[in-house]
Amino acid sequence: MTTVPVRAVMEFSALPPLQARSAIGTMAGRARRWSLALLAPLALGGAIEPAAAAALFDAIDLNPQSFVLVAAPIGNGERAQLNIYEQIRDTRPCFAVNGGAPGLVDPLLSTFDFTGICGRFIDANGYSVRVGGTDLGSSYRLSVVRSSNDNLLLAVPTKPGAGPEMVVARTQGPGSGFLQLVFESGWQLKRRSYQGRTLGHIYIYRDSWPDQLADQPGPDPMTPPAVPESNGG
Repeated sequence: MTTVPVRAVMEFSALPPLQARSAIGTMAGRARRWSLALLAPLALGGAIEPAAAAALFDAIDLNPQSFVLVAAPIGNGERAQLNIYEQIRDTRPCFAVNGGAPGLVDPLLSTFDFTGICGRFIDANGYSVRVGGTDLGSSYRLSVVRSSNDNLLLAVPTKPGAGPEMVVARTQGPGSGFLQLVFESGWQLKRRSYQGRTLGHIYIYRDSWPDQLADQPGPDPMTPPAVPESNGG
C-alpha cells in the first residue's frame, strides 16, 4: 500500500473532490515508481556484482623478487596456510630462503617490528584469486594441502558453478615447517589498484582460465567456464 503524505492530502483538500482525487492518485503513482526505481538496483545486486568488481579494480605488475609465497604451518604442523611476505625496504631482510626442493623459508620479519619494512599477507583480507578481468575473491579460496610427496596451493571454488579447482603452486617436494611455494605455469602475483592508485591487496593471478577450459565458455563473459565432467580415469 502506497502512503501519500498527510500534508499533501491537506493541501489538496481545498480542491474540488474530483481534482483532489486525481492529484493524490498522481502522487501515489509517482511514489510507487520511485520505490521501484530504488529497489531495482538492490534486487539486481547479486547479478551485477562480478561486473562491478571487475570494473572497479585493476591488476598491475609488481616486482616478484620482493615476494615469497609460503606454506606456513598451523598448530602442530599437520596443516598449513598460505602466507605472502614482501620486502618493502632494504633496511633489514624480511625473509630468507634456503635449500632447493622444497625451499625452507625463514620468516625473519617475525623477529622485529617490520612496520614500513616488510609486508605480510596471511588471509583473504590480503590476497585473492583473479583471472583476467575478474576478481574471484568472493567465489574462490586458497588452500594449502599436504600430501606424501608435495604440498599444493589450490584455488578452490566456494560456490556451485564458479569454475574448476586449480593447482596454483607447489613446494616441489615433501616437508613441513615454512616452505616456499613455487607457481605453476601461467600464475603470478599482481597488485590491486584503483583509478591508478596502488593498493595493498595482492592478486594470485593468471591471464586466462586453464587451457583445457579455454574452449568451454561460461554462460556470459563474466562467468568462468564450467568444470568438465570426469572420464573416470
